Amino acid sequence: MKTRDLAYVALFAAIIAVLGTLPAIPIGPVPITAQTLGVMLAGSVLGARRGFLAVLLFLVLVAVGLPLLASGAGGLAPFAGPTAGYLFSWPVAAFVIGWLTERSWDRYSVLRGVLFNVVGGIVVVYAVGVPVLKAVSGLSWGAALTGGAVPFLPGDLFKAFVAAAIADVVRRSYPVIERPRRTATTR
Repeated sequence: MKTRDLAYVALFAAIIAVLGTLPAIPIGPVPITAQTLGVMLAGSVLGARRGFLAVLLFLVLVAVGLPLLASGAGGLAPFAGPTAGYLFSWPVAAFVIGWLTERSWDRYSVLRGVLFNVVGGIVVVYAVGVPVLKAVSGLSWGAALTGGAVPFLPGDLFKAFVAAAIADVVRRSYPVIERPRRTATTR
């Protein structure tokens, strides 16, 4: 990794931490936080590898005890509680968003970015988070979906749009993801 890549990874881990300073809204076993916006931004601005590493660095800092989650929690306990699946899904979500963004670099638009953020930042996160919430909390599937997905959809859709709009502006003014290189074909 280049020094610049390390700086981007650290910067976006810090952005996710700063988004955790916005108070969490408790609505059940899983609070509403702004930190998923940071996960979406990491993938859509940094790309798959660096976005994954930025979110992973953030989670390592939480695991070693820094109280960086919006709830003020840190340490290993959040990785064994009802929100564990959501936390474990974040690096994967950033990777998926970044991978889709990289593949669509020349055709990127806010609409495509929203779609990528929905696939990675909502579908992936809920696909991991809801089953873990169900298992850890002993909830039924209906209760897990009602408590761990449904109330978050409007806010997550809004975050998907905000992240896509920011990524589009960053990409046009200061692109972090390098343009795909065309390889010469020989005949």
